[in-house]
Amino acid sequence: MRNISDKKRIVIKLGTSTLAHNTGKLNIRRMTNLVRVISDLHNSGKEIIMVSSGAVGLGTGKLGLAQKPKDTKLKQAVAAVGQCELMHVYDDMFEKYSVTVAQILLTKTIINNPNHCENFKNTIETLVSMGVIPIVNENDSISIDELELEIGENDSLSALVASLSGADLLLILSDINGLYSDDPHKNPDAEAISVVEEITPEIEKIAGGAGSGFGTGGMSTKINAAKIAVEAGIDMVIMNGKNPELLYDLFENKEIGTIFLAN
Repeated sequence: MRNISDKKRIVIKLGTSTLAHNTGKLNIRRMTNLVRVISDLHNSGKEIIMVSSGAVGLGTGKLGLAQKPKDTKLKQAVAAVGQCELMHVYDDMFEKYSVTVAQILLTKTIINNPNHCENFKNTIETLVSMGVIPIVNENDSISIDELELEIGENDSLSALVASLSGADLLLILSDINGLYSDDPHKNPDAEAISVVEEITPEIEKIAGGAGSGFGTGGMSTKINAAKIAVEAGIDMVIMNGKNPELLYDLFENKEIGTIFLAN
């Protein structure tokens, strides 16, 4: 097991299932606790970069829609509303702890352009050096990859952000405790896997499908993220975001979730 307490630059990916209720509206208690713990880790000297899902889910709730829209144009509009709501909440909550946040919206076009990539790295470095927590999301109002394909792009986006920003650890908070030998929602005898030293075909095979109705990512997208991270020399942890206090345990080197060890 790696010494998690030594990790300095941490990318934390927050999924929709962590941030919102099943209604799509904000889970205020959980988000309040997350912001408090993340602010505390930030104050302890950790360099935090967040990748946050939730724009479409929060936009759906804000507009009073019964479910996420299926039409791409409507999804883009809903994402625009939700992104505004999301950053307003983050800004307000982090301000209570005197922590400044910044928004960065990315698309695949930006990531695939070397010049734009360099600009992104420079922006991240500057913000982190100023004690700011960057909050990154895919620009769903412009980019339709995630919206149309439903591939949980923010999981792999978080791994790309970790790679580009030179992170020591990628931490994915989800609605599941970690990787299991089978889908624990369907098989009560599924066993937790605490350490993955190599992503084998067997590991890929046991990764399940999409989880909550308001998120797009399942375990398979997290395995894809793990591939990107470990190839870039970055350890990755999947853990349940339901109890943010467990982040303290994680950084005290207690066994939390599943860690994918970097190559």
